Amino acid sequence: MKALQHVGAIVGAVVLASSILGTNPVAKAAHVQTYGRDIASYSFTSISNPADPTFTQLLGINSANLIAGYYGSGADAQHPNKGFTLSLPLSFTPENFPNSAQTQVIGINDQNTTGGFYIDMDGNTHGFVNIGGQFSTVDVPGTTFNQLLGVNNRGEQAGYYQFGPDTNVTFVPYIHQTNGLFLLLPIPNAQATGINDYDMVCGFLNDAQGSHGYLWRSGASYLQIDYPGAASTQILGINNQGQVVGSFTNSDKNTHGFVYNWYSRTFQQVDVPGASSTVVNGINRQGRIVGFFTDNTNNTVGFVGVPTRRHGSE
Repeated sequence: MKALQHVGAIVGAVVLASSILGTNPVAKAAHVQTYGRDIASYSFTSISNPADPTFTQLLGINSANLIAGYYGSGADAQHPNKGFTLSLPLSFTPENFPNSAQTQVIGINDQNTTGGFYIDMDGNTHGFVNIGGQFSTVDVPGTTFNQLLGVNNRGEQAGYYQFGPDTNVTFVPYIHQTNGLFLLLPIPNAQATGINDYDMVCGFLNDAQGSHGYLWRSGASYLQIDYPGAASTQILGINNQGQVVGSFTNSDKNTHGFVYNWYSRTFQQVDVPGASSTVVNGINRQGRIVGFFTDNTNNTVGFVGVPTRRHGSE
């Protein structure tokens, strides 16, 4: 997506994280772990929105198993992004920012508050939050491109804005706080993709070597997390139980999902059977995961993964 040409609606003001944290904004800790205990088996259910069976992404899930997502690739006027919430097994409720051209619903909390981003009729991209059916634009003041990607149960949201030319875009992660202020995180060229109720933020940063996952909490340096042996790692979701989810790309260029347990320091690769690529984007407190995969006809299909048993934790 191209950078915007003007600023949309503004919510709140900006506070620089480095001014209130007292931490080194460039400090980091390498954190690479191998497989270990608490490896789960999953039962997968594939889900496609009937409005466009070629493209469905499931991106967030709350403790009541209400799911946020969207359908439509956005590749052309015939396949715009259209948001929804999903009650299992197949009850879709449309959710689109009013008068928007495209909407992606990405985060959802236990109060059914959702967040994501929309593209307006002029092609500009804005973050949004939907609380009880009331939509609000969430844009960092003075910026021209915003995406809101995660919401917690305390009324906070995580996201990022971008600036710079298309050939050298820089990302700035933020927390939109309950007082309406934006806390800019001291992580270089990064996206914030999720936030839990303990103010732990997850996401990924980009450097010359590729993408790297991270975890960050106020008062501490961010912790870089890379899937063992991966060429690129992206963390996309987090719960209150110390689990994060995302995707990684290995040397054969294939994309795989994963679950990482912060307490046991274990990674688990997650691949939907028969898929050519898998991305895990959300996880709830029961350990249910959602995401999307590419099938053998090159369609993008959503999935729900339910943990059925665990191995090696006796």
